[in-house]
Amino acid sequence: METASRLPVEIIYINPPRQSILNLYLSAGTTIREAIIQSGMLEQYDEIDLEVNKVGVYGELKDLDTLVEAGDRIEIYRPLKADPKEARRQRAKKK
Repeated sequence: METASRLPVEIIYINPPRQSILNLYLSAGTTIREAIIQSGMLEQYDEIDLEVNKVGVYGELKDLDTLVEAGDRIEIYRPLKADPKEARRQRAKKK
């Protein structure tokens, strides 16, 4: 139930083959960092480090201190394994 003080949000983390999509109701004034902590994602995925992993809302990078808004989809991103530009160069060399 959405009220002025309870905001519906989604928190998403995907690390193939596992993925988690959690729907939560959070208090107004909750930051992205607090939302992730409250979600339990840090306990579920040992590899998430909020000092390393970037976060965003609907694909737009956000700071951990950003306040959540009703309907936000908070995404926790995995670190890139390779620089995308360099990976493209390597694939082009192989052709």
